[in-house]
Amino acid sequence: MAGERSDEIVVVGGGVVGLTTAVVLAERGRRVRVWTRDFAEATTSAVAGALWWPYRIEPVALARVWALRTLEVYEELAARDVRSGVRVVEGVLGGTRLDEVEGWLAGRVPELRATTAGEYAGPAVRTRLPLLDMPAHLPWLRERFVAAGGVVEARTVSSFAEAEAPVVINCTGLAARELVPDESVRPVRGQLVVVENPGIDTWLVRKDEAGEYAYMFPQPDGLVLGGTAEEDVWSLEPDPATAEAIVRRCAALRPEITGARVLAHRVGLRPTRPTVRLESEPLPDGRLLVHNYGHGGAGVTVAWGCAEEAARLALD
Repeated sequence: MAGERSDEIVVVGGGVVGLTTAVVLAERGRRVRVWTRDFAEATTSAVAGALWWPYRIEPVALARVWALRTLEVYEELAARDVRSGVRVVEGVLGGTRLDEVEGWLAGRVPELRATTAGEYAGPAVRTRLPLLDMPAHLPWLRERFVAAGGVVEARTVSSFAEAEAPVVINCTGLAARELVPDESVRPVRGQLVVVENPGIDTWLVRKDEAGEYAYMFPQPDGLVLGGTAEEDVWSLEPDPATAEAIVRRCAALRPEITGARVLAHRVGLRPTRPTVRLESEPLPDGRLLVHNYGHGGAGVTVAWGCAEEAARLALD
């Protein structure tokens, strides 16, 4: 082992989970390198709708603990650091009843209440939640990490043995399927459409009886419309018919979207797993491998809670 790296930690993966984990470790005084195949702006995290909400993540009980810790951090960032890209924005969770969420959210999010008949047709909850502008948040995370002494390197990793550090943290998301290898990691394809915002300043999420989603998130670069959840689909090419259907579903909820100029199409592959893998694994050569992957559609939602748990495993 190279002597100069005997106290170093290597985080493999440069999405929101990897960068947040690296920030936590670096700000605790550890020497940390991030190895990433793609810089943050080219990761799945970069195309996330990025509303704080535990979506497609198991186990639910732990996910809620990680999510609530992350909520604390985002609320603080929204209040004090506009550069972080975190805002707390009002919106509606359609198809969700108040009694389904108030047990674990009561007193934790502001203005949590059932919607009125005039606000939404059917059961729904209105509240204020963190909404992240990922093109701003990811560079901010990287800058915060570098300011704490961290180093980011563009590197494709074929084996964790390549890292000579005594502690390696696996935040590779979907790539863990081949790298670990872990065949339980599967893609859930999400497609989004960004349109010129006609003046909408609240978010809306709805899942209909057929299981199709419609959601809209007002972001600085436009109104983000979604979406899809296609299991085991690997294509990153936007599908025109899917895009048209997304706009149509969203326009049915907010007619002013009809005819809005399309600015961009985005596709991301959520790294889904039956449960998040957040655990340590001793390696045969005496080094420690910490796994932190499989967050599905909730990487943004649990990033800080999982990062702190990964740091505990790495430093204990």
